[in-house]
Amino acid sequence: MKPVVYIDGKEGTTGLQIFERLGARDDIELILIDEDKRKDAQERRRFINAADIVFLCLPDAAAREAVALCDNPNTRLIDASTAHRTHPDWDYGFPELSGPHRAAIARSRRVANPGCHASGFISSVYPLVKLGIVPADYPLTCASLTGYSGGGKKLIAEYEDTGRDPRHESHRIYGLNLQHKHLPEMAHVCGLTAAPVFVPILGDFYKGMATTVMLHNRQLPGAPGAQDIHARLAEYYDGQTMVRVQPFGGEEPVIYADTMAGRDSLELIVCGHAEQTIVTALFDNLGKGASGAAVQNMNLMLGFDETTGLSL
Repeated sequence: MKPVVYIDGKEGTTGLQIFERLGARDDIELILIDEDKRKDAQERRRFINAADIVFLCLPDAAAREAVALCDNPNTRLIDASTAHRTHPDWDYGFPELSGPHRAAIARSRRVANPGCHASGFISSVYPLVKLGIVPADYPLTCASLTGYSGGGKKLIAEYEDTGRDPRHESHRIYGLNLQHKHLPEMAHVCGLTAAPVFVPILGDFYKGMATTVMLHNRQLPGAPGAQDIHARLAEYYDGQTMVRVQPFGGEEPVIYADTMAGRDSLELIVCGHAEQTIVTALFDNLGKGASGAAVQNMNLMLGFDETTGLSL
């Protein structure tokens, strides 16, 4: 019997992207709620409890409400919202971080899908902290350039409107209060004692992301050079399918933030010299940063090959 899958919130950007990845698959049964009942709590309850896997593609409060609607002990949830990413009863859905992360996702009943900016930050910082290269109290700095699709339908419409504000042709820095909603998971998952100084930047392109962490090497234990840091990261992710470390310095002399658009994998680029290092995570904010990661987690939970239905 095929596993039954339901997307609660299919109409949003993340939900639609998950649907695109699942719609043509014949190894699952995708059930769809009637459009006029998608906000009917009782009908949603019926669909949630009829499924083996449910994707929650909802605002935080609605995601918590959906969890409360689930009373079938066999229904497994993947939450794409921010609501449960630091919750102790939910497993964090980034399998490449470690063997225990991967094993926990595979057996989990509740998986919190990572945030897009957080995915870029954590892919670099988690292994560096675990390897003892970056101390938990190191004053980290991170900048993350993203395409506008991560802002959802309203922002997409704003950017694609022919009468839009001409300033949209320029990148814009936002989150100026330095309290972005992904900061708690960045610090929590990496085991940091303080959140990084983090600035998100919105670009005039649909999808793609480049998240860059900056390091002063002489402030790190043993003062490793950039090439040393690259070697340790390459070794850490060796054998992974969905995360790859490019050759030192990258494959081009520049980094384009939309390079990985349309792909569900992530690549790390380490650049620098003896004194300073930058590590850039390059990926699709709708791929490994959202819907692609959610489908990868579903594949692991159902015992499928993790890349099934995904684009590498």
